[in-house]
Amino acid sequence: MEDNADVRVPVLVVGGSLVGLSTSLFLSRHGVRHLLVEKHSGTSAHPRGRGINARTMELFRTAGAERAIRRAASVLEGNQGILQARSLTDGDHNWLVKSIDPAGALARFSPTGWCLCSQNNIEPVLAEQSRELGADIRFATELMSFDQDPTGVNAVVKDRETGEHITVRADFLIAADGPRSPVREQLRIPQTGNGELFHNVSVTFRSEKLVEVLGDLRFIVCYLIRPGADGALLPVDNKTQWVFHAPWHPEQGETLEDFTDERCVDQIRDAIGVPDLDVQIGGKAPWHAAERVAQRYSSGRVFLAGDAAHEMSPTGAFGSNTGIQDAHNLAWKIAAVLDGSAGIGLLDTYEAERLPVARATSERASARSAEHSHPGYAPPPTMGGGPGSGVLTTAMGYCYPKGALVGGEPGRPVIPETLRLAGDTGTRAPHLWVTRSGERISTLDLYERSFVLLSGAGTPWQEAAQRVAGQLRVRLEAYTIGSGPGADLVQEGRSDWTEVHAMSAEGAVLVRPDGFVAWRSEGAVADAPATLREVLSTVLRRA
Repeated sequence: MEDNADVRVPVLVVGGSLVGLSTSLFLSRHGVRHLLVEKHSGTSAHPRGRGINARTMELFRTAGAERAIRRAASVLEGNQGILQARSLTDGDHNWLVKSIDPAGALARFSPTGWCLCSQNNIEPVLAEQSRELGADIRFATELMSFDQDPTGVNAVVKDRETGEHITVRADFLIAADGPRSPVREQLRIPQTGNGELFHNVSVTFRSEKLVEVLGDLRFIVCYLIRPGADGALLPVDNKTQWVFHAPWHPEQGETLEDFTDERCVDQIRDAIGVPDLDVQIGGKAPWHAAERVAQRYSSGRVFLAGDAAHEMSPTGAFGSNTGIQDAHNLAWKIAAVLDGSAGIGLLDTYEAERLPVARATSERASARSAEHSHPGYAPPPTMGGGPGSGVLTTAMGYCYPKGALVGGEPGRPVIPETLRLAGDTGTRAPHLWVTRSGERISTLDLYERSFVLLSGAGTPWQEAAQRVAGQLRVRLEAYTIGSGPGADLVQEGRSDWTEVHAMSAEGAVLVRPDGFVAWRSEGAVADAPATLREVLSTVLRRA
């Protein structure tokens, strides 16, 4: 099939939901040709998976998609917090989370912020932007079979509209094909974790009078906890479109057929507390909250991402964000291997870095559901959040103790007790506002398609970077940073890049394309070119 395949691409992406389309965007930004196949006829029609955390928005920012995503999310931009109430009419309201960023702390760490954008709104944006960059995205196209050899993957995909079977030859396959991943099943990769946590039926409905009941209330989600009428209410447009998550108990013999329109209408009215509320049911979609993580993230030239690699409780919106960050981590590594700047061993660091993050984050997501008494969830009595389990710390502060880096700390907790972003190896590089050629940018805006070396003016690091980039033929940009007119990046006000990165003026920090610190030198070294060449060769697994 290798010589006679209908389609020959470097990467085949299986799954065109949120993570698959993010994978397509990130690969496209690196100039990696790929084919994405999705068995459904189009992007999601159901409003779900709405919480995009600040770290993910940083990735979309550097990928050029942030503005379009925020436009798509504008209808919910004023919604904040997580509310809990017996009903919406009894006045007994308890804000579990009043604001996502009440003290404005996030601005110290990031140039962007959280965003509330449902999958049915964000997925078309990702598809459009990827296609504009040349991505081949085919909906109504299903993976039928695949096998692999030492140099690539052979696959057969089916056009579900015409019935035509197409053969594909790819260097790599990325499976973003969901929690029941057929690719993972074929690879016989087992999962660990607490398994199924609870089940819900997501009911979309129309109500023109509900906005009058809510008054000035604007929330992300409201957990309604009246016994016998519990559920979660989510706004879609703050006007007439809403979603209600009704607990479903299949372990008690309850079936989806039991959720008739009449039952859903009654439960929504009872939960909200308005017996005659106008409710017009739109659609119903079952979903299952689970805590499962694959024991391996790859097999040969096939890689798992998103729900195919890990399932998490929805509380905190950790699952989709972790999946998008999987894709971002993998995209630059595949690009480096394909362009010859990295050895194939670099791809082993995908699992080494992302698997521990998924395990720690999935535990945090389950604990968050317990803390919020998510409707339908009866957690074990021993479950708790534990130290260092804050949402911002989990979303922004996770680290890679080992992987594609030099000088990491193998014993370091993946999620720390407190948020620290100070240029430590294996952490997301610090955010600092600077001016480059008259334009105000964040240092995070520098990190996407190449390695970046930051150093002070008058040090040998910039010349060393230029020499090593040519010798190794790697994408490496070097910038001097400081307050003087000779700096490539002029820092604002009293900010000091050495203080922010915890180093001396003679030091340097090497940042990967995904914004994580690959290596740091707190001071000068005897031979800057030799040191930098050895570091990059190690990080990129050069022979």
